[in-house]
Amino acid sequence: MTRRRLLVPPLLALAGAAVAAPPAHEHGVARLDLAIDGATLSIALDAPLDGFTGFERAPRTDAERQLAAEVLAKLKDAAALFKPDAAAGCTPTEASVTAPVLMPGATPAKSEHADLEASYTFNCRNPQALRTLDLALFDAFRRLQRIEVQVAGARGQSKATLRRPARTVTLAR
Repeated sequence: MTRRRLLVPPLLALAGAAVAAPPAHEHGVARLDLAIDGATLSIALDAPLDGFTGFERAPRTDAERQLAAEVLAKLKDAAALFKPDAAAGCTPTEASVTAPVLMPGATPAKSEHADLEASYTFNCRNPQALRTLDLALFDAFRRLQRIEVQVAGARGQSKATLRRPARTVTLAR
């Protein structure tokens, strides 16, 4: 079971939502689930691989293998991709990226569609000051066009859609 699947049930329970069918596979669209629980900010990212690499299969050339390595490295850098309010004093404690077709030695998938999943955890010294989250995803990945965001926390739940060049998610109402 992937980390995203482990994070989603608490998010949905916290938000009081019912379990729904998985979202459609849309190129250029990422889904971001944010959960605030005490001093912990959890982030789950799910998106078609095309929005990060331009392809959804195992890399075939040296240039594609290099691009895959660069994408994976960028996705593992939580501090560069996500910037919580400075006053909250949040520090990344965990980052995990799952994109099987990008791993060295990956074999071509039978499907023409491949996704990636990533999860991040931040520990915040002053979580009550956590009001916004600045995203650098559009800057890091030019093929991304839209980010569908769901937020769940003690202050309630919300949804937002970010389109280029927007980059700030409001966490508190």
